[in-house]
Amino acid sequence: MGQAPCPKKGVQRVAITIKDVAKAANVTPSTVSRVIADNPRISNKTKKKVRQVMEELGYQPNYKARNLASRTTQTIGLVMPNSTDKVFQNPFFPEVIRGISKMAHMKEYAIQFSTGEMEDEIYDGVVRIVQSGRVDGVILLYSRMNDRVMAFLEEKGFPYTIIGKPSYDVEKISHVDNDNFTAAKEVTDYLLQLGHQKIGFVSGNLSLMVTLDRQRGYETALKEAGIAICEDFLVHEDFLMEGGKQAISELLSLKETPTALVVADDLMAFGIINTLKEMGLRVPDDISIVSFNNLLLSEISQPPLTTVDINIFDLGFHAAKSLIEMINNPDEPAKRIIVPYRMTERDSCKKINK
Repeated sequence: MGQAPCPKKGVQRVAITIKDVAKAANVTPSTVSRVIADNPRISNKTKKKVRQVMEELGYQPNYKARNLASRTTQTIGLVMPNSTDKVFQNPFFPEVIRGISKMAHMKEYAIQFSTGEMEDEIYDGVVRIVQSGRVDGVILLYSRMNDRVMAFLEEKGFPYTIIGKPSYDVEKISHVDNDNFTAAKEVTDYLLQLGHQKIGFVSGNLSLMVTLDRQRGYETALKEAGIAICEDFLVHEDFLMEGGKQAISELLSLKETPTALVVADDLMAFGIINTLKEMGLRVPDDISIVSFNNLLLSEISQPPLTTVDINIFDLGFHAAKSLIEMINNPDEPAKRIIVPYRMTERDSCKKINK
């Protein structure tokens, strides 16, 4: 049997994408999509430049790309981090969706939800609503490392924005976030000033950018205070009451337990407080807690919870505003919107002797 002839040099070529065209033409991927669709909002000068680059690179647009760019639905998609069963257990999501809905209503946009139990299901759902032309843009209600959904949207040049900080190209991807690093450092410093040195950190999955930023802030505060990081004091569970219960059970099983906790979500903090009560321990007498989100329940919990108000409604409102601006103007530059936070001091922290 003879060997197959080797391909001639230059026969094989790498597939050219919308992102390649956008980079070469110095425009956004969404602009390329709209040039493909001959969108009247794009100037003739820009169309000519982009089409010349497409010809030089040998880019061949397909039907899906043309259909995607030309269809208008007056609908935005919301991509959840997991199933609605879990999402709506945490009051953060109804409140951020309230902010999104306010802006969507003002601009006469409808909302479509996309969820899934696993990351693959979430990805498949987003691919379906984008390729079928059911939405004009999407908002990711989370930000995680190596996210396939974000990579897909980038590849397609499809309008999207993120609630949270993207894991790369922070200046080039539109997102709305708090300064989570500084906020976590500030609340850890607050506990240090109360005399606590054995401070634990309870948060969500380490693939989430919000977890990484808040943990960095916590660790920086301890290092600046000359306190070594205790790996046993770092616990990562779901952002749910059950996650808080699991976290405190794990921490209390240690030979040496923390006297205070930085908890990255109020719902987790409620789970911790309830579990401590069941074990005959009290907050803040036995352990101090400072948390994040300032949910309505945090003011009426027992004890009322010291927490960081991250202005959840504003996160959603500005994310929707940014996305709709991108949909209406393909050349709209990426926006990095930082929503201010404020620590609300209540009764869940106590000063102790060092």
